[in-house]
Amino acid sequence: MGEIVWRNMTRAELDKAYDNTNAVADSGVRRDGWIERSERFRALHPEGLDLVYGPRPRNKLDLYRCGRARAPLFAFIHGGYWQRNSKEIFACMAEGPLANGMDVAFLGYTLAPEATLSAIVEEIADAVRWLRREGPRHGVAQDRLVVSGWSAGGHLTATTLAMDEVDAGLAISGIYDVEPCRLNYLNEKLNLTAEEAARTSPLLHLPKKSAPVILTYGTGELPELQRQSIAYHEARRAAGLPSEVLPLAGLNHFSIMDQLEARDGALAMAAARLAFPSGS
Repeated sequence: MGEIVWRNMTRAELDKAYDNTNAVADSGVRRDGWIERSERFRALHPEGLDLVYGPRPRNKLDLYRCGRARAPLFAFIHGGYWQRNSKEIFACMAEGPLANGMDVAFLGYTLAPEATLSAIVEEIADAVRWLRREGPRHGVAQDRLVVSGWSAGGHLTATTLAMDEVDAGLAISGIYDVEPCRLNYLNEKLNLTAEEAARTSPLLHLPKKSAPVILTYGTGELPELQRQSIAYHEARRAAGLPSEVLPLAGLNHFSIMDQLEARDGALAMAAARLAFPSGS
């Protein structure tokens, strides 16, 4: 037995507990499908791509409009444990929100190790502020703004919920206590200190006020990923902050994204609920 490093797990067990790619047999096939469908989608919608919100090469965002006047804006943050992937890979996920009357933005950010996690958090905040400030010039962000993200993007979604610019959040399979990522293989590129892991953990920094959030995960995901969402939900509720937990039966860390891409998917419907709270 090795040394226990986190919640009765050894380092090897903790590595496996956060290895979503190897936990899902068809993860590579699914990612390839996202890339192929997203390339086609971007080719059909070239007019709002790569708008610059900050000084670094990946400080760019893409906008897609549904055609509805003053439509709510669904701003999506990609995952990849803060160290891989890009906004371009996920463009196909706009299909569900667009079909439900939302404009969509995809936010890019600098990856670790080129940027620290603290710097990534600030870049996302800059992107959200840009959307509110400059979005109306591009015909978006004139009404409700729903921030969403998957995996690491779920974490980054949570970091925006106290911002005045944000009306609601949809966090998908996110990380809300960063400490286990400091103690496992992910820290080879994140280079987190204990202090930074604590500072960037939404679970440990609950604001006095917050936009409502739906925290969703698949019941077929790794237990640690499920626990993260449940623990954050319980902490928010204990602090009097608006929070809903939405487990999706049988879905894993990758298949859950089908529910955002599909017009009638559970995540597309959840996004619509947040974007149109009055049902309009």
